[in-house]
Amino acid sequence: MNNEAYIKGRGAQINPTNRFESVVRETDPLRLQEEGERPRTQPIEVYPKTILNKVASPDIGMAWSMNPYQGCEHGCVYCYARPTHNYWGYSAGLDFEQKILVKKNAPELLETALRKKNWEPLAIMLSGNTDCYQPIEAELGITRKILEVLWRYRHPVGVITKNSMIIRDLDILRQMAAHRLVKVSISITTLEESLRRQLEPRTASVAARLKTVQTLVENGIPVNIMMAPIIPGLNDHEILEMAKTVSELGANSMYYTMVRLNGDVGEIFEDWIRKNLPDRADRVLNRIRDCHSGELSDSRFGVRMRGEGKIAEMISQQMHLARKLYFAGKKMPDYDLELFHQTKNPQLKLF
Repeated sequence: MNNEAYIKGRGAQINPTNRFESVVRETDPLRLQEEGERPRTQPIEVYPKTILNKVASPDIGMAWSMNPYQGCEHGCVYCYARPTHNYWGYSAGLDFEQKILVKKNAPELLETALRKKNWEPLAIMLSGNTDCYQPIEAELGITRKILEVLWRYRHPVGVITKNSMIIRDLDILRQMAAHRLVKVSISITTLEESLRRQLEPRTASVAARLKTVQTLVENGIPVNIMMAPIIPGLNDHEILEMAKTVSELGANSMYYTMVRLNGDVGEIFEDWIRKNLPDRADRVLNRIRDCHSGELSDSRFGVRMRGEGKIAEMISQQMHLARKLYFAGKKMPDYDLELFHQTKNPQLKLF
């Protein structure tokens, strides 16, 4: 790789033109770096009227999702959420990991929704699109305020993250776990730190994520591992080792998704792999296509997250064997949906 022609600390190396705009903007972020301007994270406050999104996909076992941030500093080059930045007027490339839309009113909007008379306490996924514990959360604390609202109303939540920052909120998570109100999924794509740095440049290290799993387990918090995504030719050989490692740390379960390079992600990923792993680029891209009927992505429910064909089947069989070997007798607990209340002070229910 030519280090002089690479933006350090970022996943996307290009800024594809927003498909909704006729004006072509700067698509070569490297030019800015050459002029001495390193890409900086830019928080942009937005003011949504609602925060909860009804989950329509049958592939996801949650009723609702919410995202306090749009865009993600983690810079995972494969991220399926990148094209959503187009709807805000930005590119799915470097813009997605640099221009972070911040919803400071998310906790208030959540509380308003929970207090509606017809609200049913079905589990909310935090976050379904971008990581709620990305670096900017350390400064803003929106996710912690959301958890405080959920705990106050005794409302169930599932949290998915690849950042060890979640440990900051152990005090709330412990209480919620004791009442079966929270489940945590830690996303671990690879056990190889060198690959992690290339694929996910601003995420927690592999060692930090494994330590996070151990810490959560030691505090009584149920943990699922998401090996997501599996990229055939890059990390599919790690399935058994991953299962063994996280099971020994106390994880309750392990699932996976197949990589799908939807929208501009295909262009972004191909540019990245040809710059980082040119000797493997064609093989990896062709194996991804083999899992998606000759394309880099598939939008069909029931297929898009697992793929199809011989390679996808082999991966599925490996995962089945991994669960049989290392997760027999283990499972995630069910949520307690009976504790939800609409009073700010749960003690008032006693009177």
